[in-house]
Parts: sequence; structure tokens; C-alpha cells
Amino acid sequence: MTLRALILLAHGSRDARWRQPFEQLRGRLGQGVYLAYLQFAQPDLATALGKARADGATEAVVVPAFMSGGGHLLRDVPDEVARAAAQVKGLTVTCTGALAEEPEVMDGMVEACRRLR
Repeated sequence: MTLRALILLAHGSRDARWRQPFEQLRGRLGQGVYLAYLQFAQPDLATALGKARADGATEAVVVPAFMSGGGHLLRDVPDEVARAAAQVKGLTVTCTGALAEEPEVMDGMVEACRRLR
């Protein structure tokens, strides 16, 4: 049986207030969803993947919670995903593009901007 985990990967910040929306998102998504940070905060990606594996996941989809596919997504995220995945045995890891580039997310941002206008 395949159990797929979702790993939200945010940039990270030393400021706990910056992390709150990501923590709220993770909480609203429920079980099988983990939060990791690229830098400046914990848990890092390897730790989140390890937790998912310990919880029984055999697959993990890393979703970069980024606005666009710029420099971090071109270089840093693929390198970090490969490094972290190599540390966790028995877990197949894939990575998506930037979350904000998903059509539904863009639609939601458009609606929010219209409302705030």
C-alpha cells in the first residue's frame, strides 16, 4: 500500500510571524502534510521527510510554497530535495513547481486582489 505525504517547503525566516501563514496552511490540510523550510527555520526538508517516513509514508510530494519559479526553485530547491531524499531510505520523493503558479492559487489571489481593491 502506498501512503503519500505532502511536504510544504517554504523559504524560511527567523521571524516567527512570517511562518504563521505556512503553519496555518499545514494545519488546515490535516494529517499526512508536513512543513519544512529551506533556510532560517526548522524543520528542514530532511527532517520533514524523515518524519513522513516514520509515519508510514512511502512517497512524498514536495510542494514549494513560493510565489514563482525563480532562482531558489531553479537551483536551491532541486539540490535540497535531492540531498534530503538521499538521507531517507524507503521514500520516493518528487517535487512540483511553485505553489502560487497553480491555476487555482492564482485564481484565489486574483479574487483577493479584486476584493481588496
